Amino acid sequence: MDQHILYDEVLVNGSKTALTLSADGILQWYDHQNVLQCLSVEKEVLGVSIVGQQIIIRSFIETEGGGFCFGSSTRNLVRKSFVFEPLSEDSRLNLCEKIQGYVDSLGRPKKLFVFVNPFGGRRSASKVFTDDVKPILDDANIEYTLQETKYQLHAKEVSHTLDLSKYDGIICVSGDGILVEVVNGLLEREDWEAALKMAIGVIPAGTGNGMIKSLLDSVGQPCTAAYAMLATIRGHKRSLDVATIWQGETKFFSVLMLAWGLIADVDIESEQYRWMGSARMDFYGLQRIIRLRKYNGCISFVPAPGFEDVGEASNLGVESISMEPPISQQHGYHGPKVDLGNSIWRKVNGPFISIWLHNVPWGAENTMAAPNAKFDDGYLDLIVMRDCPKLALISLMSEMSNGHYVKSPHVLYIKVKAVVLEPGSRTSDSTKEGIIDSDGEVLARGKGTYKCHLKSLMVYDKLKIVVDQGLATLFTPI
Repeated sequence: MDQHILYDEVLVNGSKTALTLSADGILQWYDHQNVLQCLSVEKEVLGVSIVGQQIIIRSFIETEGGGFCFGSSTRNLVRKSFVFEPLSEDSRLNLCEKIQGYVDSLGRPKKLFVFVNPFGGRRSASKVFTDDVKPILDDANIEYTLQETKYQLHAKEVSHTLDLSKYDGIICVSGDGILVEVVNGLLEREDWEAALKMAIGVIPAGTGNGMIKSLLDSVGQPCTAAYAMLATIRGHKRSLDVATIWQGETKFFSVLMLAWGLIADVDIESEQYRWMGSARMDFYGLQRIIRLRKYNGCISFVPAPGFEDVGEASNLGVESISMEPPISQQHGYHGPKVDLGNSIWRKVNGPFISIWLHNVPWGAENTMAAPNAKFDDGYLDLIVMRDCPKLALISLMSEMSNGHYVKSPHVLYIKVKAVVLEPGSRTSDSTKEGIIDSDGEVLARGKGTYKCHLKSLMVYDKLKIVVDQGLATLFTPI
């Protein structure tokens, strides 16, 4: 008993039993069939409350594995309530105080700001919130403010002006798009350094879901709203690298990826087949491989240690490789302050089939784009494809679900600190150019591209990209 924070007798379905809470946070009792039950407060308990004469412990448990002890090998979470009837009023108050006190000691969020994007992806976010998010917030006794996004960049605007002192975190019930908007909004605040310590949680409700897939897959958990919510509720945090992409005085902050060539073309041009759902990527990807495009251009980079011999020496001048974005009069983060002028610069010349820069392993739930990517290593993973037979390319695309495609001799896969991308025209038609895509949004549309009449953030020309290590903060399962 000296190891117990709590030891008291209660009734469970009319049967008297001892309810104990150990110093390491394990609740134990015998049920009415005299079977030992246990719950890890840290891993499984959402919240505790008094209802009449009863104490109700609300939990999230994995359904198989013999009983409800944590550590089950199954990958399916369900909500379950356990009801205890203390033998006295004093006992009831003491039990609730001790269990709630242990929960509070874990540093969990108590008030969250929740974005729901009802228009994104499968348009399922509102249902996901109602079915999967709200019940768990209620079980965990977490207060929240709900904001449905009304238009593109709405979440960015709200994040830019939100009174963060009222909240312990932000949840994005959407695909990756709202996360990107929130990070960009926080980075443009006057108090951006403090704002970036605000943890952001992502609940999968879009077509991509690359960030939350990367987080959950890192601990072997499936990409579901339940596991994503548990990661948020538990309150563990990790830092996330942020890449600054800029052209002149125009900047964009990326947390996922940048693509040019085949990947960007499929990502953006397949929007015309959005009615097909996620199958549009495979369908249009096959079309693009059959009628394969190659692009002239050049990519220069500062390689991570171990990749200094990749490519050839770059002859970029010191002026052209100034990698500090210009400081405008606006408040906010202006990009990483790094001097790469004396760094080793390498380059690879085109033509290219595809260039992909990735910050996390998964680009979508079914696409492991960069299997070696880390959330906060201070590097981007660069994947380059210059030449590949069409049949081999089809085979490679099928291996994107497990990341094995990067082992192909047709794929160059390295880590880099900084990049200068100089995109060119298609090799088959110099009057037509390409699309540069970052985090699902078009950064630049070249001549003759899909919807090239639309205004984009940047022009189809030289871009500079530098990563800043551990800048943002995410809720994480570990």
